[in-house]
Amino acid sequence: MADRSHIYLDYAASAPVRGIALDAEAAYREEPFAPANPNSLHTMGREAARVLGEARSALARALGGGFRPLDVAFSGGGTEANNLCALGLAEGKRRAEGKRRRVLISSIEHDSVLDLAPEFKARGFEVCLVRPDARGVVGVPQLERELADDVALVAVTAANNETGAVQPVGELARAAHAKGALFMTDAIQAFCHVPIDLSEVDAVTLAAHKIGAIPGVGAFAVRHGRPFKPNSFGGGQEMGRRAGTQDVAGARAFAATAAALMPELERHARETSEQAKWLSEKLTELPRVRATTDLPYNGASRLPGIVNVLVEGMESETLILALDDAGFEVSAGSACSSGSLDPSHVLTAMGIPRDLALGALRISFDERVARADLEAFLRAFSAIVAPRGKR
Repeated sequence: MADRSHIYLDYAASAPVRGIALDAEAAYREEPFAPANPNSLHTMGREAARVLGEARSALARALGGGFRPLDVAFSGGGTEANNLCALGLAEGKRRAEGKRRRVLISSIEHDSVLDLAPEFKARGFEVCLVRPDARGVVGVPQLERELADDVALVAVTAANNETGAVQPVGELARAAHAKGALFMTDAIQAFCHVPIDLSEVDAVTLAAHKIGAIPGVGAFAVRHGRPFKPNSFGGGQEMGRRAGTQDVAGARAFAATAAALMPELERHARETSEQAKWLSEKLTELPRVRATTDLPYNGASRLPGIVNVLVEGMESETLILALDDAGFEVSAGSACSSGSLDPSHVLTAMGIPRDLALGALRISFDERVARADLEAFLRAFSAIVAPRGKR
Protein backbone atom coordinates (compact mmCIF):
# COMPACT_ATOMS: atom_id res chain seq x y z
CA MET A 1 0.00 0.00 0.00
CA ALA A 2 3.00 2.32 0.36
CA ASP A 3 3.17 2.85 -3.42
CA ARG A 4 -0.23 4.58 -3.48
CA SER A 5 -0.70 8.32 -3.09
CA HIS A 6 -2.81 7.67 0.02
CA ILE A 7 -2.18 5.09 2.72
CA TYR A 8 -5.43 3.68 4.08
CA LEU A 9 -5.44 3.12 7.84
CA ASP A 10 -9.17 2.93 8.57
CA TYR A 11 -9.70 -0.84 8.44
CA ALA A 12 -12.05 -0.80 11.44
CA ALA A 13 -14.47 1.25 9.36
CA SER A 14 -14.14 -1.04 6.35
CA ALA A 15 -11.26 -3.34 5.47
CA PRO A 16 -10.00 -3.48 1.88
CA VAL A 17 -11.58 -6.34 -0.01
CA ARG A 18 -9.40 -9.45 -0.12
CA GLY A 19 -8.59 -11.40 -3.22
CA ILE A 20 -10.26 -14.53 -1.88
CA ALA A 21 -13.53 -12.64 -1.51
CA LEU A 22 -13.35 -11.23 -5.02
CA ASP A 23 -12.49 -14.66 -6.43
CA ALA A 24 -15.35 -16.36 -4.59
CA GLU A 25 -17.82 -13.74 -5.75
CA ALA A 26 -16.57 -13.82 -9.34
CA ALA A 27 -16.69 -17.62 -9.44
CA TYR A 28 -20.33 -17.57 -8.38
CA ARG A 29 -21.20 -14.95 -11.01
CA GLU A 30 -19.89 -17.37 -13.65
CA GLU A 31 -22.20 -20.19 -12.54
CA PRO A 32 -25.12 -20.84 -14.91
CA PHE A 33 -27.52 -20.59 -11.98
CA ALA A 34 -26.09 -17.28 -10.67
CA PRO A 35 -29.11 -15.22 -11.84
CA ALA A 36 -31.56 -17.46 -9.97
CA ASN A 37 -33.38 -16.58 -6.77
CA PRO A 38 -32.34 -19.09 -4.08
CA ASN A 39 -35.95 -19.25 -2.91
CA SER A 40 -37.27 -20.52 -6.25
CA LEU A 41 -38.29 -24.17 -6.60
CA HIS A 42 -36.81 -24.79 -10.03
CA THR A 43 -33.43 -26.41 -10.64
CA MET A 44 -31.44 -23.20 -10.87
CA GLY A 45 -33.08 -21.85 -7.73
CA ARG A 46 -32.23 -25.03 -5.86
CA GLU A 47 -28.61 -24.77 -6.99
CA ALA A 48 -28.42 -21.20 -5.71
CA ALA A 49 -29.98 -22.37 -2.43
CA ARG A 50 -27.36 -25.11 -2.18
CA VAL A 51 -24.54 -22.57 -2.44
CA LEU A 52 -26.25 -20.37 0.14
CA GLY A 53 -26.52 -23.36 2.44
CA GLU A 54 -22.84 -24.15 1.99
CA ALA A 55 -22.00 -20.56 2.93
CA ARG A 56 -24.21 -20.84 6.00
CA SER A 57 -22.43 -24.02 7.08
CA ALA A 58 -18.97 -22.54 6.53
CA LEU A 59 -19.85 -19.45 8.55
CA ALA A 60 -21.23 -21.59 11.39
CA ARG A 61 -17.96 -23.57 11.46
CA ALA A 62 -15.94 -20.36 11.56
CA LEU A 63 -18.08 -19.06 14.42
CA GLY A 64 -17.75 -22.16 16.55
CA GLY A 65 -19.35 -22.01 19.96
CA GLY A 66 -21.82 -24.75 19.10
CA PHE A 67 -23.78 -22.71 16.55
CA ARG A 68 -25.48 -24.77 13.84
CA PRO A 69 -25.80 -23.82 10.15
CA LEU A 70 -29.54 -23.22 10.52
CA ASP A 71 -28.85 -20.82 13.40
CA VAL A 72 -27.18 -18.46 10.90
CA ALA A 73 -29.27 -15.89 9.02
CA PHE A 74 -27.78 -13.58 6.38
CA SER A 75 -28.62 -9.88 6.37
CA GLY A 76 -27.82 -6.74 4.40
CA GLY A 77 -25.03 -5.71 6.76
CA GLY A 78 -24.01 -5.43 10.39
CA THR A 79 -26.46 -2.67 11.33
CA GLU A 80 -29.43 -4.67 10.09
CA ALA A 81 -28.11 -7.76 11.85
CA ASN A 82 -27.85 -5.87 15.16
CA ASN A 83 -31.31 -4.34 14.77
CA LEU A 84 -33.08 -7.58 13.92
CA CYS A 85 -31.19 -9.64 16.47
CA ALA A 86 -31.64 -7.33 19.47
CA LEU A 87 -35.30 -6.55 18.84
CA GLY A 88 -36.11 -10.16 17.98
CA LEU A 89 -34.53 -11.60 21.11
CA ALA A 90 -35.98 -9.04 23.51
CA GLU A 91 -39.49 -9.33 22.12
CA GLY A 92 -39.25 -13.09 21.92
CA LYS A 93 -38.16 -13.33 25.55
CA ARG A 94 -40.94 -11.01 26.73
CA ARG A 95 -43.51 -12.95 24.76
CA ALA A 96 -42.30 -16.14 26.45
CA GLU A 97 -42.08 -14.56 29.91
CA GLY A 98 -44.24 -11.48 30.39
CA LYS A 99 -42.25 -10.18 33.35
CA ARG A 100 -39.15 -9.64 31.18
CA ARG A 101 -39.45 -5.93 30.39
CA ARG A 102 -35.92 -4.58 30.78
CA VAL A 103 -33.02 -4.51 28.33
CA LEU A 104 -29.42 -3.95 29.42
CA ILE A 105 -27.07 -2.45 26.84
CA SER A 106 -23.44 -1.57 27.42
CA SER A 107 -22.74 2.13 26.97
CA ILE A 108 -19.86 1.33 24.58
CA GLU A 109 -22.01 -0.41 21.96
CA HIS A 110 -22.04 0.57 18.32
CA ASP A 111 -24.76 3.04 17.39
CA SER A 112 -26.72 0.27 15.65
CA VAL A 113 -27.39 -1.15 19.11
CA LEU A 114 -27.42 2.00 21.23
CA ASP A 115 -29.80 3.80 18.90
CA LEU A 116 -32.36 1.06 19.48
CA ALA A 117 -33.03 2.49 22.95
CA PRO A 118 -35.89 4.79 21.83
CA GLU A 119 -37.42 1.92 19.85
CA PHE A 120 -37.22 -0.41 22.83
CA LYS A 121 -38.89 2.23 24.99
CA ALA A 122 -41.63 2.74 22.40
CA ARG A 123 -42.30 -1.00 22.60
CA GLY A 124 -42.67 -0.89 26.36
CA PHE A 125 -39.19 -1.89 27.50
CA GLU A 126 -37.07 -0.11 30.06
CA VAL A 127 -33.49 0.36 28.84
CA CYS A 128 -30.53 0.52 31.22
CA LEU A 129 -26.97 1.32 30.15
CA VAL A 130 -24.07 -0.57 31.72
CA ARG A 131 -20.88 1.48 31.91
CA PRO A 132 -17.35 0.14 31.41
CA ASP A 133 -14.38 0.75 33.68
CA ALA A 134 -11.72 3.34 32.88
CA ARG A 135 -9.97 0.90 30.53
CA GLY A 136 -13.12 0.42 28.48
CA VAL A 137 -14.05 -3.04 29.75
CA VAL A 138 -17.51 -4.04 30.98
CA GLY A 139 -16.99 -6.40 33.90
CA VAL A 140 -19.31 -8.87 35.57
CA PRO A 141 -19.69 -6.69 38.71
CA GLN A 142 -20.94 -3.74 36.63
CA LEU A 143 -23.44 -5.98 34.87
CA GLU A 144 -24.64 -7.73 38.01
CA ARG A 145 -25.56 -4.40 39.58
CA GLU A 146 -28.29 -4.05 36.94
CA LEU A 147 -29.29 -7.69 36.49
CA ALA A 148 -32.60 -8.88 37.93
CA ASP A 149 -35.37 -11.33 37.12
CA ASP A 150 -37.12 -8.79 34.86
CA VAL A 151 -34.29 -8.51 32.29
CA ALA A 152 -35.11 -9.90 28.86
CA LEU A 153 -31.84 -9.22 27.04
CA VAL A 154 -28.26 -8.18 27.72
CA ALA A 155 -26.24 -6.81 24.79
CA VAL A 156 -22.47 -6.35 25.09
CA THR A 157 -20.11 -6.08 22.15
CA ALA A 158 -17.32 -8.65 21.84
CA ALA A 159 -14.76 -5.91 21.13
CA ASN A 160 -15.18 -2.16 20.94
CA ASN A 161 -14.74 -0.57 17.55
CA GLU A 162 -12.97 2.54 18.88
CA THR A 163 -10.62 1.44 21.65
CA GLY A 164 -10.31 -2.21 20.61
CA ALA A 165 -11.08 -3.34 24.17
CA VAL A 166 -12.12 -7.01 24.15
CA GLN A 167 -15.03 -7.79 26.46
CA PRO A 168 -15.37 -10.95 28.60
CA VAL A 169 -18.53 -12.05 26.82
CA GLY A 170 -18.38 -15.62 28.07
CA GLU A 171 -18.40 -14.49 31.70
CA LEU A 172 -21.01 -11.81 31.03
CA ALA A 173 -23.27 -14.32 29.30
CA ARG A 174 -23.07 -16.69 32.25
CA ALA A 175 -24.01 -13.83 34.60
CA ALA A 176 -27.00 -12.96 32.39
CA HIS A 177 -28.13 -16.58 32.27
CA ALA A 178 -27.96 -16.81 36.06
CA LYS A 179 -30.86 -14.35 36.08
CA GLY A 180 -32.65 -16.01 33.18
CA ALA A 181 -31.84 -13.28 30.63
CA LEU A 182 -30.73 -13.78 27.04
CA PHE A 183 -27.30 -12.53 25.97
CA MET A 184 -26.24 -11.28 22.53
CA THR A 185 -22.89 -9.96 21.38
CA ASP A 186 -21.98 -7.78 18.43
CA ALA A 187 -18.84 -9.55 17.21
CA ILE A 188 -18.52 -7.46 14.07
CA GLN A 189 -15.09 -6.06 15.00
CA ALA A 190 -13.79 -9.17 16.73
CA PHE A 191 -14.70 -11.93 14.26
CA CYS A 192 -11.63 -13.38 12.53
CA HIS A 193 -9.37 -10.98 14.47
CA VAL A 194 -9.32 -12.41 18.01
CA PRO A 195 -10.61 -15.62 19.57
CA ILE A 196 -14.15 -15.18 20.93
CA ASP A 197 -15.75 -17.37 23.58
CA LEU A 198 -19.22 -17.85 22.09
CA SER A 199 -20.03 -21.05 23.96
CA GLU A 200 -22.40 -19.26 26.33
CA VAL A 201 -23.89 -16.51 24.15
CA ASP A 202 -27.40 -16.83 22.73
CA ALA A 203 -26.79 -14.78 19.61
CA VAL A 204 -23.97 -13.10 17.69
CA THR A 205 -23.81 -10.59 14.83
CA LEU A 206 -21.24 -10.25 12.03
CA ALA A 207 -20.41 -8.05 9.02
CA ALA A 208 -18.49 -9.09 5.94
CA HIS A 209 -16.67 -5.83 5.22
CA LYS A 210 -14.83 -5.85 8.54
CA ILE A 211 -12.80 -8.89 7.50
CA GLY A 212 -12.18 -7.91 3.89
CA ALA A 213 -15.19 -9.58 2.29
CA ILE A 214 -17.82 -7.85 0.16
CA PRO A 215 -19.56 -4.83 1.78
CA GLY A 216 -23.32 -4.99 2.21
CA VAL A 217 -23.47 -8.50 3.67
CA GLY A 218 -24.00 -9.31 7.33
CA ALA A 219 -25.16 -12.24 9.41
CA PHE A 220 -26.61 -13.04 12.79
CA ALA A 221 -26.74 -16.39 14.51
CA VAL A 222 -29.43 -17.17 17.07
CA ARG A 223 -28.93 -20.36 19.00
CA HIS A 224 -31.54 -23.07 18.43
CA GLY A 225 -34.47 -22.91 20.83
CA ARG A 226 -34.03 -19.30 21.88
CA PRO A 227 -37.24 -17.23 21.74
CA PHE A 228 -37.19 -14.86 18.78
CA LYS A 229 -39.84 -12.56 17.32
CA PRO A 230 -39.14 -11.58 13.71
CA ASN A 231 -39.05 -7.88 12.88
CA SER A 232 -38.61 -8.20 9.13
CA PHE A 233 -41.55 -9.15 6.91
CA GLY A 234 -42.30 -9.91 3.31
CA GLY A 235 -41.01 -13.26 2.20
CA GLY A 236 -40.13 -15.62 5.00
CA GLN A 237 -36.51 -16.01 3.92
CA GLU A 238 -33.75 -16.92 6.38
CA MET A 239 -36.03 -19.13 8.45
CA GLY A 240 -38.45 -16.24 8.83
CA ARG A 241 -35.91 -14.05 10.63
CA ARG A 242 -34.99 -11.71 7.77
CA ALA A 243 -37.18 -11.08 4.74
CA GLY A 244 -35.70 -10.29 1.34
CA THR A 245 -33.84 -12.07 -1.43
CA GLN A 246 -30.37 -13.06 -0.29
CA ASP A 247 -27.10 -11.96 -1.87
CA VAL A 248 -25.76 -15.45 -2.56
CA ALA A 249 -22.51 -14.26 -4.15
CA GLY A 250 -21.83 -11.96 -1.20
CA ALA A 251 -22.66 -14.68 1.32
CA ARG A 252 -20.34 -17.10 -0.46
CA ALA A 253 -17.53 -14.52 -0.46
CA PHE A 254 -18.09 -13.80 3.25
CA ALA A 255 -17.94 -17.47 4.18
CA ALA A 256 -14.91 -18.16 1.98
CA THR A 257 -13.03 -15.25 3.53
CA ALA A 258 -13.86 -16.33 7.08
CA ALA A 259 -12.88 -19.93 6.33
CA ALA A 260 -9.51 -18.77 4.98
CA LEU A 261 -8.78 -16.37 7.85
CA MET A 262 -9.70 -18.49 10.86
CA PRO A 263 -6.74 -20.94 10.58
CA GLU A 264 -4.42 -17.91 10.36
CA LEU A 265 -6.04 -15.97 13.21
CA GLU A 266 -3.32 -16.55 15.80
CA ARG A 267 -0.47 -15.67 13.45
CA HIS A 268 -2.21 -12.60 12.04
CA ALA A 269 -3.16 -11.40 15.53
CA ARG A 270 0.41 -11.78 16.76
CA GLU A 271 1.93 -9.94 13.79
CA THR A 272 -0.63 -7.14 13.84
CA SER A 273 -0.42 -6.73 17.63
CA GLU A 274 3.33 -6.25 17.35
CA GLN A 275 2.80 -3.51 14.78
CA ALA A 276 0.12 -1.81 16.87
CA LYS A 277 2.20 -1.95 20.05
CA TRP A 278 5.13 -0.37 18.26
CA LEU A 279 2.98 2.40 16.77
CA SER A 280 1.17 3.12 20.03
CA GLU A 281 4.45 3.42 21.94
CA LYS A 282 5.92 5.75 19.32
CA LEU A 283 2.83 7.96 19.20
CA THR A 284 2.58 8.32 22.96
CA GLU A 285 6.23 9.41 23.19
CA LEU A 286 5.15 12.63 21.49
CA PRO A 287 4.15 15.66 23.56
CA ARG A 288 0.47 15.81 24.61
CA VAL A 289 -0.37 12.43 23.09
CA ARG A 290 -1.70 9.69 25.35
CA ALA A 291 -3.22 6.26 24.87
CA THR A 292 -6.97 5.96 25.29
CA THR A 293 -6.58 2.70 27.22
CA ASP A 294 -3.60 0.86 28.68
CA LEU A 295 -4.92 -2.57 27.76
CA PRO A 296 -2.03 -4.69 26.44
CA TYR A 297 -1.66 -5.94 22.89
CA ASN A 298 -1.52 -9.58 23.91
CA GLY A 299 -3.97 -11.18 21.49
CA ALA A 300 -6.70 -11.42 24.12
CA SER A 301 -7.30 -8.06 25.81
CA ARG A 302 -7.37 -5.81 22.78
CA LEU A 303 -8.03 -5.99 19.06
CA PRO A 304 -4.65 -6.36 17.38
CA GLY A 305 -5.13 -3.69 14.73
CA ILE A 306 -6.63 -0.70 16.55
CA VAL A 307 -4.53 2.13 17.95
CA ASN A 308 -6.52 4.91 19.63
CA VAL A 309 -4.82 8.01 21.02
CA LEU A 310 -5.90 11.33 22.50
CA VAL A 311 -4.16 14.54 21.39
CA GLU A 312 -4.43 17.30 23.95
CA GLY A 313 -5.22 20.72 22.49
CA MET A 314 -6.31 19.44 19.06
CA GLU A 315 -9.63 18.29 17.64
CA SER A 316 -10.16 15.05 15.76
CA GLU A 317 -11.50 16.78 12.66
CA THR A 318 -8.41 18.96 12.38
CA LEU A 319 -6.14 15.94 12.76
CA ILE A 320 -8.05 13.82 10.27
CA LEU A 321 -8.08 16.52 7.59
CA ALA A 322 -4.42 17.37 8.09
CA LEU A 323 -3.46 13.72 7.85
CA ASP A 324 -5.68 13.34 4.79
CA ASP A 325 -3.80 16.20 3.14
CA ALA A 326 -0.58 14.37 4.02
CA GLY A 327 -1.87 11.19 2.35
CA PHE A 328 -3.16 9.12 5.29
CA GLU A 329 -6.74 7.94 5.84
CA VAL A 330 -7.67 7.56 9.51
CA SER A 331 -10.72 8.33 11.65
CA ALA A 332 -11.82 9.53 15.07
CA GLY A 333 -13.92 6.44 15.80
CA SER A 334 -17.00 4.84 14.33
CA ALA A 335 -17.55 5.79 10.71
CA CYS A 336 -21.29 5.61 11.39
CA SER A 337 -20.98 8.62 13.74
CA SER A 338 -18.77 10.81 11.55
CA GLY A 339 -19.85 14.42 11.36
CA SER A 340 -20.86 14.61 15.01
CA LEU A 341 -19.45 17.51 17.01
CA ASP A 342 -19.91 15.63 20.25
CA PRO A 343 -17.14 13.53 21.82
CA SER A 344 -17.33 9.78 21.37
CA HIS A 345 -19.94 8.14 23.60
CA VAL A 346 -17.41 5.36 24.20
CA LEU A 347 -14.75 7.70 25.55
CA THR A 348 -17.33 9.61 27.59
CA ALA A 349 -18.50 6.35 29.16
CA MET A 350 -14.89 5.60 30.10
CA GLY A 351 -14.74 8.87 32.03
CA ILE A 352 -12.41 10.70 29.63
CA PRO A 353 -12.98 14.49 29.88
CA ARG A 354 -14.81 16.11 26.98
CA ASP A 355 -11.98 18.41 25.86
CA LEU A 356 -9.55 15.49 25.71
CA ALA A 357 -12.04 13.10 24.06
CA LEU A 358 -12.55 15.65 21.27
CA GLY A 359 -8.93 14.99 20.25
CA ALA A 360 -9.32 11.24 19.72
CA LEU A 361 -7.74 9.56 16.72
CA ARG A 362 -8.13 5.93 15.61
CA ILE A 363 -5.60 4.21 13.37
CA SER A 364 -6.68 0.72 12.30
CA PHE A 365 -5.17 -1.95 10.07
CA ASP A 366 -4.57 -5.67 9.72
CA GLU A 367 -1.70 -7.94 8.77
CA ARG A 368 -1.61 -6.54 5.24
CA VAL A 369 -0.22 -3.15 6.29
CA ALA A 370 3.58 -2.87 6.15
CA ARG A 371 5.78 -1.34 8.84
CA ALA A 372 6.99 1.19 6.24
CA ASP A 373 3.44 2.56 5.95
CA LEU A 374 3.17 2.95 9.70
CA GLU A 375 6.57 4.62 9.87
CA ALA A 376 5.47 7.08 7.19
CA PHE A 377 2.28 7.76 9.12
CA LEU A 378 4.27 8.38 12.31
CA ARG A 379 6.44 10.96 10.53
CA ALA A 380 3.41 12.78 9.15
CA PHE A 381 1.58 12.68 12.49
CA SER A 382 4.66 13.99 14.32
CA ALA A 383 5.00 16.88 11.89
CA ILE A 384 1.38 17.86 12.50
CA VAL A 385 1.29 17.42 16.26
CA ALA A 386 4.80 18.23 17.49
CA PRO A 387 4.81 21.98 16.69
CA ARG A 388 1.63 22.42 18.74
CA GLY A 389 3.08 20.29 21.50
CA LYS A 390 6.06 22.55 22.18
CA ARG A 391 5.94 24.27 25.53
